[in-house]
Amino acid sequence: MRKLAFVIACTLAVPAMAEEEQGRDLMAEALKLFMKGLLEEMEPAVDGLEGLIDDLSAYHAPEMLPNGDIIIRRKEPLEPQPDEDGEIEL
Repeated sequence: MRKLAFVIACTLAVPAMAEEEQGRDLMAEALKLFMKGLLEEMEPAVDGLEGLIDDLSAYHAPEMLPNGDIIIRRKEPLEPQPDEDGEIEL
């Protein structure tokens, strides 16, 4: 009787395991589609950031000041640009 109950339980568990496996496949596919869409949405933003970042060879290595501030100096300082009023912003 116990063997029969075990066989019945195993027989009923197989479809449940198959559905669980199918659910995992669907979840994996959904995650792949989500990540692909996210990358497509972010591509223009990443391309826009590339234009904001200067060439890193234009800067010295970062240095820490005694007060804990970290500064990154340009190798060639920029010239101050006056605004419409002829004033230079400090």
